Amino acid sequence: MDAKVSSFFDSVGSFFSGGDQIPLSDHDIILGCEKEVAKAAEGDSDELKNESIMRLSWALVHSKRSEDVQRGIAMLEASLANISSPLQQREKIYLLAVGYYRSGEYSRSRQLVEQCLEVAPDWRQALVLKKTIEDRIAKDGVIGIGITATAVGLVAGGIAAALSRKN
Repeated sequence: MDAKVSSFFDSVGSFFSGGDQIPLSDHDIILGCEKEVAKAAEGDSDELKNESIMRLSWALVHSKRSEDVQRGIAMLEASLANISSPLQQREKIYLLAVGYYRSGEYSRSRQLVEQCLEVAPDWRQALVLKKTIEDRIAKDGVIGIGITATAVGLVAGGIAAALSRKN
């Protein structure tokens, strides 16, 4: 019985904590990637430049800072037109989905992850991201319903109190 109660409280705690399983990057990782991009731009091959830009994009969209995420989204969107490889396109679309998730644009994120799953239906990362997005949308819906119900209750209570004072 204690295990069931503990399990219940753990699930409630994880629901309200809003945690997800998407990794985060910090400012030091981003700085390291930026240095790598600058070094690659000095004359390395196009392939190394593209790889370093991809790592920087990954770090940016996985950042805790919204301005980094927005920068990563902009970089990825700008680079999508220049892709010939379906694998690279899938990777960039996935990273865009992560960026939009991090920025709170869940419907756009879900659209992009669905694109990834059309190409690779069993891609584990995309499946995890899709579940994370759907869980977040459901959680926000439940919280929104709770806020609305509370507001309606407060208004109804205020009206009832006002009517009882008049009588």
